[in-house]
Amino acid sequence: MAYKKIIIKGASEHNLKGIDLEIPRNKLVVITGLSGSGKSSLAFDTIYAEGQRRYVESLSAYARQFLEQMEKPDVEYIEGLSPAISIEQRTAGANPRSTVGTVTEIYDYLRLFFARAGDPFCYKCGKEIESQTVQQIVDGIIGLGQGTKILVLSPLVRGRKGEYQKIFDRVRRDGFVRVRVDGKIYDIDEEIKLAKHKKHDIEVVVDRLIIGKRMKNRLTDSVEIALRLGSGIVMVNCTSSGKNRDEIFSEHFACVNCGISYEELTPRMFSFNSPYGACPACGGLGTKLEIDPELVMPDKTKSINEGAVEPWRRGGRALVLYYRRLLRALAKHYDIDLDIPFDKLTEKEKRIVWDGSGGEEIEQGFWRKRRYHRYKSSFEGVIPNLERRFRETGSEYVKEQIHQYMSVLPCPDCGGRRLRPESIAVRIKGKSIADVTGMSVKDALAFFRSLKLCRQESGCREGC
Repeated sequence: MAYKKIIIKGASEHNLKGIDLEIPRNKLVVITGLSGSGKSSLAFDTIYAEGQRRYVESLSAYARQFLEQMEKPDVEYIEGLSPAISIEQRTAGANPRSTVGTVTEIYDYLRLFFARAGDPFCYKCGKEIESQTVQQIVDGIIGLGQGTKILVLSPLVRGRKGEYQKIFDRVRRDGFVRVRVDGKIYDIDEEIKLAKHKKHDIEVVVDRLIIGKRMKNRLTDSVEIALRLGSGIVMVNCTSSGKNRDEIFSEHFACVNCGISYEELTPRMFSFNSPYGACPACGGLGTKLEIDPELVMPDKTKSINEGAVEPWRRGGRALVLYYRRLLRALAKHYDIDLDIPFDKLTEKEKRIVWDGSGGEEIEQGFWRKRRYHRYKSSFEGVIPNLERRFRETGSEYVKEQIHQYMSVLPCPDCGGRRLRPESIAVRIKGKSIADVTGMSVKDALAFFRSLKLCRQESGCREGC
């Protein structure tokens, strides 16, 4: 039924006294009146609150936990409402992650939309993600390498608040002896106390193995148990060559070619304010403060001997002499002419000056107490040297000096899109969530009008 009006009966929220009115739909309507007459109570606390409440109630219990739910307003009934969005008149916050979409909460609905209707693709090869069999998961784990120590883990809680004593009791009853909580292994008989208001990760330790030739049957049994407990997801903590990392395998979303597995799509996976969705390199900002070569060498017509590397001309006499000696040793090793303009050097010579010798050792030396001391070491490079000093120094003066050679540049990992590659690789009609938020209002309207989606039933995804 297509309503032409919003009909309100008995609105009594705050200053309203049983107001009845009809508001035409698809019109620009202004509510005006004296201060305290109930304008905001009608617009925000009645119409908007009821529209949002009805929409959120139509979602699953799982989806509702990610959206703020408003109380039912004091009104007899309202007809003709659509899902409502409120845009307040207020000063924008100073949070660098805030956008128009997040401030108006439109982005919350968009995240939910991509989690429910998006199709995941492999961010490496671009192929659509398909379900993965137990045998494919086992083969992927064995592919981690012979002799690798692994823990087969079944995730029960991922980034949620609570104490979870009932979960520990259930794990104990099921006969498991260890759990991993926030990255630390506990015996299940230990007293495990969790902070109620902090987010936690809890996994059951299903098995401990060393990858070898005669463990495939046992590994298969362990993976099946872990998948059953973890709702189709198994985590493998592997230790090899002194390095420790987690690998995720999924029955639901996995690329057969690249071996990449996705977790179940959830709204937080598309949030650049959440560690589960934000680009690890820039933390969801989309930009990084980096050394800018144009500021480090503003005049490339100068030679290195004439001081083309601007920051290495400053910092005290001893430091300037050290860098001059370093550059001379570099020039001698690679036969670089330090007296010609920098822009006349070959691309290889420029790259060595900028990025370093790549581990190749260069003979250097210095005078001390009338003796010449020789040693060999690799050349760090101008850019890595400035980045390291900025990162490691405890001196605000040094930070301030290096800061003048830095610029805010798009994050090289996410290209300014703020999200993890797994999140950007989820698409609807060929568009990622970053593509949609980058559209103009006109293009976004055309995109959403062109969508034809099926009913969201039993996990059904886009376009069937």
